[in-house]
Amino acid sequence: MVAARVDVQVGDRVVSVSSPEKEYFPALGEGGRKIAVVEYVVAVGDHLLRALRNRPTYLQRFPDGIQGEEVYQKRVPPKAPDWLPRCTVVFPSRRSAEALCPGSVAELVWAVQMGTLTFHPWPSRRPDVEHPDLLRIDLDPQPGTAFQDARA
Repeated sequence: MVAARVDVQVGDRVVSVSSPEKEYFPALGEGGRKIAVVEYVVAVGDHLLRALRNRPTYLQRFPDGIQGEEVYQKRVPPKAPDWLPRCTVVFPSRRSAEALCPGSVAELVWAVQMGTLTFHPWPSRRPDVEHPDLLRIDLDPQPGTAFQDARA
């Protein structure tokens, strides 16, 4: 029988992972299942936190795996655990949102449990989200072009 849920110890937290056998990356076989992605994030989480720690972070979620529909989530869901760190961000429209501000690997595992496969951090940190302390350049080749084209 396939487990409907497993608890994963991440530091001093236990994160409950539903549907651990769900295929996130079907082409990878067992290595592409949700639980394998969780285990990977646990293994490299400290490195991920170098880019994400205390930064408002949007989640690019693929609840049905990488081949399914994506959800770009700016707000922490209302039923998210209380222990997730958040900060308020204000958009040019003057609307606001409570964004995830990861500070530990457990918070990244929670995001993967929700189908997150890509993290999009702000260039600023809480509590001063209006003053960036980082510059990142995202090079995305467009269809019909190569990486060298984007670089140029």
